[in-house]
Amino acid sequence: MAPPERQNEPLIPAWGSSSAPRLLIIGAGSRGNAYARAVKESTNGIIVAVAEPVVFQRRNLGRKYIWGEDGPKEGQEFSGWKEYLDYEQQRRERAERGENVPDGVDGVFVCTLDTMHEEIIIALAPLNLHIMSEKPLATTLKSCLNIFRSLQPEGPARPPRKVFSIGHVLRYSPHNILLRKLVREERLLGDLLSIEHTEPVGWWHFSHSYVSAKKIYNERHLQQGITGWPVMIVVPDIENCIKKDGQLGAEAELMVRLGEDYHANTPVDEVDGRPWFGRCVYEADNDVCDDQFVTMTWEDDPLRPTADVDAAARLTGRGAKTATLHMIAFTESQCERRGRIYGTKGEIEYDSQVIRVHDFRTGRTKTHHPHQPGGGHGGGDDGLTKQYVSAIDAVKNQGMNVEGAQNTYIGCSLEEMIRSHAMVFAAEEARRDKQVVDWVEWWRHNVEEQL
Repeated sequence: MAPPERQNEPLIPAWGSSSAPRLLIIGAGSRGNAYARAVKESTNGIIVAVAEPVVFQRRNLGRKYIWGEDGPKEGQEFSGWKEYLDYEQQRRERAERGENVPDGVDGVFVCTLDTMHEEIIIALAPLNLHIMSEKPLATTLKSCLNIFRSLQPEGPARPPRKVFSIGHVLRYSPHNILLRKLVREERLLGDLLSIEHTEPVGWWHFSHSYVSAKKIYNERHLQQGITGWPVMIVVPDIENCIKKDGQLGAEAELMVRLGEDYHANTPVDEVDGRPWFGRCVYEADNDVCDDQFVTMTWEDDPLRPTADVDAAARLTGRGAKTATLHMIAFTESQCERRGRIYGTKGEIEYDSQVIRVHDFRTGRTKTHHPHQPGGGHGGGDDGLTKQYVSAIDAVKNQGMNVEGAQNTYIGCSLEEMIRSHAMVFAAEEARRDKQVVDWVEWWRHNVEEQL
């Protein structure tokens, strides 16, 4: 299921209740700050607490979005998610005894390292909170299924207990919402036949995402006066370093951080518990695929025969088709996605700014320029945040049930999120084992039988 059509224009929920959604940020890195900013600027929600082990990052986010210059109060800052968990359990026990305690939170943004998501979400599940997890949900299929069981122990057939969202921000960008509307709602291309999509990651962006090259951070950024991303990811307090020790002192601190590395005798928990930006991009043990081509094919899948629907109608929108995805790291372009969609009535060409629709019948081409709002991912950060907080608000203040809010605002279920991740694991299995994977059989064996 896709995000609701009304997202083609900025969503204006029926806000106005004094009981605004209260939110906790777990992980005060770049993504935690991005969602905190979006909550403040695009929703009626309020950030009331932050959990982050790095003191500077925790205090920086708290000062910007929670306590200002007054300093933190009880229940507003935690040195990590485990400290928050202990506090919340005790807070609820105190409330049951009739003590006067601060209000709790309604929802959580999980913005930690990917490998930490499983442990955190499973631990939060008994608290019965709404959750938004940064992508990916987890790094293995087993972990994804463990998360699903913790959140929906009765299985996929039962309605969800709380709203759950995943950080697939591009689903909620104005560009992709319009693209879907043209293809699915308006059916300008008729029946789809083929899709080709290219994801150019960017040569140094890919390097930064896993390990580092010192030249990227110092010579191409810090020495050019750029202290934002990606320098601030390595040294969150880089601007304070410049104020205190000057440019040379800041460069020295950057080099210290980029010199941090792990070795054969480093404990596994320490290795897995933090990013290591001192790993050489060319000599590290990183085995992430940097040039991947995925081909997906569908056979005809008509609806079941009925007396009042002819064969052609039963096959509308369900005919055979092919889709290809090319992810390539070695590009000048950075995340400037592009592609083509071919149908029986027309063709669409798109990049990150423009959508061109060619009509076979008229021979005319129409160019669309989707709205480019501020914020990250072409407005996707604010779009996702708005939908997530709106879903919480609908449940908390407007009497909507959780399943209705999930469908109306998030636009997909937890099972569909698991399905999208499973497709990636199946594609990787096909690449690694050099074989064609039958999706229906793969899903039955690896997912359905395990649940």
